[in-house]
Amino acid sequence: MAEKGLNATAAALLGLLHEGPMTGGQLMATAENRLGPFWTTTRSQVYRELPVLAERGFVRLGRPGPRSSQPYAITASGKRVFAKWLSEDAGRDQLRNPLMLRAAFGSLHKPQQLQELYTERREEHTNRLAELREELKEVKKRDDAFQVATLEFAIQYQRSILKWLDSAPGLS
Repeated sequence: MAEKGLNATAAALLGLLHEGPMTGGQLMATAENRLGPFWTTTRSQVYRELPVLAERGFVRLGRPGPRSSQPYAITASGKRVFAKWLSEDAGRDQLRNPLMLRAAFGSLHKPQQLQELYTERREEHTNRLAELREELKEVKKRDDAFQVATLEFAIQYQRSILKWLDSAPGLS
């Protein structure tokens, strides 16, 4: 089978499967934990990609477990295509920030509505910043420099959103 390029979700799943066989649910949890601070993956994306990866020979199915959960393991072909993906250009960043999208239309908000949006997001990002700081403490104990670096990026991102909220237009 000719090896086609991987989309980012497929590549992320193959990267995670380097840690060992996992079910779709385990992949979701691992993706949320390892990649969630900077990359979103939905359940529908995971369950859409896994059969495609299996069909292409990049993963193999294991024995069904409880509640018909299906473990997947990366194959040698999957490791090769993942290594090829790693060597390709990363492409442009894709920023999708719902707060900024709404702020772009700030003049169309009612003042109270804008205040509520900012207040809700401040709480959300403050909480996420605290969670990330705790995660970072745990990851530093495992001495994983790459995961530390990505968590530090996520922390800086949360700080930048909070700093923006300090001076956001429409604050009273």
